[in-house]
Amino acid sequence: MKQKNKLLAIILIAIISLAGGCGSDNYLKDENGNIIVNEATGQSVQKDILCQPQKDSELYRIYEENESQLEVKVSDLPTCEEFTVTSNEYDGLWQALLVRPLAFIILKVGYLFNNFGVAVMLLGIVIRLILLPLSLKSMRQANVMQKLQPEIARIEKKYAGKTDSESMMAKSQETMLIYQKYKINPVSGCLVALIQIPLFFAFLDAINQVPAIFEGSLFGMSLGMTPWKGLSEGQYTYIILIFLIVATTYISFKNSMKSSQNNEMMKQMNIMFMFMIVSISIASFSLPTAIAFYWIVVNGFAVIQNKLIKRILDHENNPKDKKVIDVKHKEKKQKKGKK
Repeated sequence: MKQKNKLLAIILIAIISLAGGCGSDNYLKDENGNIIVNEATGQSVQKDILCQPQKDSELYRIYEENESQLEVKVSDLPTCEEFTVTSNEYDGLWQALLVRPLAFIILKVGYLFNNFGVAVMLLGIVIRLILLPLSLKSMRQANVMQKLQPEIARIEKKYAGKTDSESMMAKSQETMLIYQKYKINPVSGCLVALIQIPLFFAFLDAINQVPAIFEGSLFGMSLGMTPWKGLSEGQYTYIILIFLIVATTYISFKNSMKSSQNNEMMKQMNIMFMFMIVSISIASFSLPTAIAFYWIVVNGFAVIQNKLIKRILDHENNPKDKKVIDVKHKEKKQKKGKK
């Protein structure tokens, strides 16, 4: 369980870092080593992109002036409308297998709906739906872990203070027997998270590397503008955006913490949780609106998804409900038989 907690901490920090735009090597820099910002939107300028910005835009001018930092000149890139999965030279498995295919799908859906903000949100939900079986499996295991906690606690108490190799071996064997009894693989919960993380990172990478996404608008807000820039120009609707980012993140992760059991784990989770909320609150001011919309929708969907999964699990674990359903099913069969 300690290893799982450490992994969760790494996951949360990684997500926060990505969401907050950490990792300065991903951005263009000026002569003083400072990240170049698009003055029109307040957005930090991504170093490597997959397709051209609009040629008459400020962003295109920035890329032209800083071509020495680019792997491919902006003029040599395809337009976003012409971009395909095989565009540009081979640039690694990460890009070839995940980022470019996702970018291509975002572009196709964006042109279909004539809005990239809608495309990003729709695809965020689709990815969540694809991963739903994994989420259900993970929450099922978390429920079973609740049942075996008293037995694990008894083993911990039995071997408390014993550090010799024989005691540690016996403790490990007894713990594994309990996992086998409940048919639990203690590593599988971590594996589920590890499957989801690359897709999450790749999707955000794809968004950041497609300039066309940030050139549109949704609900009267520029998809490339950051809330900080919007507020500085007197566009106070961006306060709503910040509030929704923090609120949906808070509710989503608060719900996911309910499966934690022992006090030590809860303390660790609460510390990570508070750290995450503060970090997301600060980072939300510098997120481009397109990513902010994605973040809000995905977290909002996660809240609904978790409630639905909880109902499914409650139904599976409540024998009374099963009996009622079985009785109703038999009554229906009997009525059909009489007819």
